[in-house]
Amino acid sequence: MGHVRAALYLDFDNVFSGLYKLDPEVAIEFASEPGTWLRRLSTTLTLDAPRRWLVLRCYLNPAGWVFHPEPSGEQTRLYFSKYRPRFVRAGFEVIDCPRYGGTKNAADIRIVVDALDALSDDTRYDEFVVASGDSDMTPLLQRLRRADRRTMIVSPADAAEAFTSIADQVLDSQRVLALVQGEPVDVDDEPVDVDEEPLEAGDVEEAEGDRTEAYETFRSLMTGEYEKAAEPLNMASLAHRLREQLGQAVSDSDWFGFGSFARAVDSLKLPHLRVSQHLLWDDSRHEPPEESETSRRIALPAPAERLADQLNLPRLPQEWWPMIYQALAEYAESHVFNLTQCTSWARDRLREQGLPVPRGAVAFVVRGTSYGGAPLHRRPAPTAAEIGAAFVGNVISRAEAEVVLSEAETAAVRTWLSSPPAAEPVT
Repeated sequence: MGHVRAALYLDFDNVFSGLYKLDPEVAIEFASEPGTWLRRLSTTLTLDAPRRWLVLRCYLNPAGWVFHPEPSGEQTRLYFSKYRPRFVRAGFEVIDCPRYGGTKNAADIRIVVDALDALSDDTRYDEFVVASGDSDMTPLLQRLRRADRRTMIVSPADAAEAFTSIADQVLDSQRVLALVQGEPVDVDDEPVDVDEEPLEAGDVEEAEGDRTEAYETFRSLMTGEYEKAAEPLNMASLAHRLREQLGQAVSDSDWFGFGSFARAVDSLKLPHLRVSQHLLWDDSRHEPPEESETSRRIALPAPAERLADQLNLPRLPQEWWPMIYQALAEYAESHVFNLTQCTSWARDRLREQGLPVPRGAVAFVVRGTSYGGAPLHRRPAPTAAEIGAAFVGNVISRAEAEVVLSEAETAAVRTWLSSPPAAEPVT
């Protein structure tokens, strides 16, 4: 198969606004250079071959806007219509979707209608890419699944689990920002299922030129690190070190076609290799690492348990939360915000303090903080108390959209997340 026949439906207002809350500069880059990230998306998380975009539609409210600060400090309106020509030049069919009333435009229903029309076309579309976090489109994904079509959701917002669980692939906030910035979309310290059938190294060795050469260099470096290791190796640190040695080849090939560092290592068939959530080791030479605190199921109060299942909140010990807020506050105070750098920096900072917090958990807190009203790109930078208050406020707000929490249950959640009821206000 030479390519994957794909259709992309972009709810511009939804995606741009979500990105803007996380990182305004990246949001503007997304809107200004759609052709650049579109080319990257054509080869991101593909199973068979690059995507060929047979349908490219952008649904945009020309009167929509966000507040954008000028260098003088004055708040001006940044209108979405400014970016309409950019998407036209990138090959999109731009469909104006003005508001029908209140704050709701017709983008979601237009996407549903157009996707269902495409489903009945003579052309068979192999994959439908829906760029939106609007859970109203859950029935659409269910219909596409019944038609045996592959689906991908692209959403920088906290989309509902019922929506994302139906899709074959999901590009969340961290991956969307990485895509726009030209960074790899994999998260190196995510757990790997060692019982999963791995991809074969031969699939990579069939590639031509420098990709094959880079893979063999990776094999040599990784084998050397593995053989000389006197104790289990931290996978995140090792992946970072090898990425620096191998350079752009890792990003260009997305770990040589395997999609993550863990899968690339698995393809090498290293003797006696064992892998846990964060470590790898030689079972014939190393003592198995003790079970980490994050690999055990953390006991949570009943309302927190419900929210962990409902919202996919990280299951972390209560005493870790304030340290996460503090690490993020330190990063915000000393750096120009970049989500990829932020999650890596904070993860490493926390591990220096003996807390093996996954990078994905850090990203979850950053996202909740931004949507809760204390984005890390803000100046002056938010304090740890403001970060905690914004994050917990976002968690409770998301939960109450589906369930009603009593005062006692809300207090229990705040206690678990180490945020007092009268936290410092967000400004």
